[in-house]
Amino acid sequence: MSRPPLLPEESTVPVPGGDLAVLRWPANRPEAPTVVAVHGITANGLAWYEVARRLAGRVTLLAPDLRGRSASRAVAEPYGLARHADDVAAVTAALGTGPAVVVGHSMGAWVAALTAVRHPELVRRVLLVDGAVSFPLPAGVPAEDALAAVLGPALARLSMTFPDRDAYREFWRRHPAFGGDWSEGIDAYTQRDLVGAEPELRSSCRLEAVRTDGAQVLLDEEAAGAVHRLPCPAELLWAERGLLDEPQGLYDHERIESSGLDTARVPAALVPGTNHYSILWSPAGADRIVRGLLADGSAAG
Repeated sequence: MSRPPLLPEESTVPVPGGDLAVLRWPANRPEAPTVVAVHGITANGLAWYEVARRLAGRVTLLAPDLRGRSASRAVAEPYGLARHADDVAAVTAALGTGPAVVVGHSMGAWVAALTAVRHPELVRRVLLVDGAVSFPLPAGVPAEDALAAVLGPALARLSMTFPDRDAYREFWRRHPAFGGDWSEGIDAYTQRDLVGAEPELRSSCRLEAVRTDGAQVLLDEEAAGAVHRLPCPAELLWAERGLLDEPQGLYDHERIESSGLDTARVPAALVPGTNHYSILWSPAGADRIVRGLLADGSAAG
């Protein structure tokens, strides 16, 4: 099979408040199924570049930039996980073929689960990657403080400016979860985030979008309950290590058990040797995601 290019086709889908940007890696066959991939809270659609490469045209992969990020930065409020789920449904209906598999990473996993709950006719299966399973905040901890503690440098960069593209590149190369895996794909993904002009380049992510979405990841009952009400088959993949490559990841066996997740309905699998980010582009992580996306065999051939 030929490997698809790093940089995909780009198009837009009209949604309330503007036109949502969508990256598209087309399938080799017109009858191939569709996968819709939803990125994390300060990411963009190009986060799925390595998964796209390894899918190698067996599906059509659609990866929107969520509103308030990258090429969808100008799409108007409101933000929030339900709004993103409805946007994902609009992308699926406009560009997909038949009910799609929806995969989401980090915050995108909550969005993927909500999409299935709110639009069951459009979603055949969901794959949740290091997200979608909620835990209560410790008593007395404000949501803003919890979000800053979890996201660390990813949130701090939203108020920073950079004199040139190399400076932004070095910012990410110093990130403990990124530097050791640096590649052409990671470079393209992080550079896609930049807007403005030198010497005041900045992240495309709108701070209000990140604050609104992050608070809902932490506190919203509809979002927290979605994974427990899924109307379709699902699987959870979780990374061994955390957002800063620390030994404790977002999930472990004890946290998943305490969350009340019915693992008979939503099997949960550890992806060894990955952190919260590298689960998307390391060989172990990307290969495991691809196996999960192709699990029902509908993209064989």
